[in-house]
Amino acid sequence: MTLVLNKATTVLPVDDRERARRFYAETLGLPHRGVADDGSELFGTDGGPMLQLMPVKDGKHSDHTTLSFEVSEIERTVREMESNGVTFQDYDMPDLKTENHICTTDSEKCAWFMDTEHNILCIHENIRQAVDYQL
Repeated sequence: MTLVLNKATTVLPVDDRERARRFYAETLGLPHRGVADDGSELFGTDGGPMLQLMPVKDGKHSDHTTLSFEVSEIERTVREMESNGVTFQDYDMPDLKTENHICTTDSEKCAWFMDTEHNILCIHENIRQAVDYQL
């Protein structure tokens, strides 16, 4: 059996379906696919990964990153998202420090934000340079 990750669906819990739909469609600009039979909001494009916003009644949400979007120019993307109303999280811990909302490691740059339902989301840019291997 082979699973195809590009056809996977990420399911996020939401307290207020309409508020969450507006955030993902209007603030983040994700293509809205409609509403599923169970009342979930669906986002994505044909043949690609999907996002499903599942209404929950218990208000339980994860305390870690639930979804990360790869971008090509993180500094520009942070500025654009901020101008669209997104608030980024800043950290100053021994193993995680942000500068201008961005944490830089050897392999990537990351910036975290929350959706309207308190799910932790991330944008990241891969910065690891290709390594030439000689056999």
